[in-house]
Amino acid sequence: MPELDQQQWLEALIARLGGSAGTVHVQRDEDLYLTASHNIPPQVVAIVSRVAHGKGMAGVAQVKKTPVQTCNLQTDQSGTIKPGAKAVGAQAAIALPVLNDDGSVRAVVGIAWMHEGEITQADEQSMMQLAAALPH
Repeated sequence: MPELDQQQWLEALIARLGGSAGTVHVQRDEDLYLTASHNIPPQVVAIVSRVAHGKGMAGVAQVKKTPVQTCNLQTDQSGTIKPGAKAVGAQAAIALPVLNDDGSVRAVVGIAWMHEGEITQADEQSMMQLAAALPH
């Protein structure tokens, strides 16, 4: 069976996790660049096509090298969620850093759900393992 490309992989991951939307951002130099998206409005795709180092959920996950989540994109007051994220219409969301063997960040995978809720640490770890399989 041929290896899935990032778009197919993302869509399969979202379906497996019962999500409604998602993104893949690959790190180039210091910034993150969108390489795949699912159910992301065109105006948001335009905004997040390049994410500056450390900005938004993906950028924070990139810098911390750990998952970053919110219970509800619509009501989050942390300052991490950028206004464009609300246009996705989802609630719970997580940004998962994908690490190289040397511990550097290769990409960040974002998944969002239509329901509100906190993601447990065990589920975070499970999702990190799934995200690690992101095709190059």
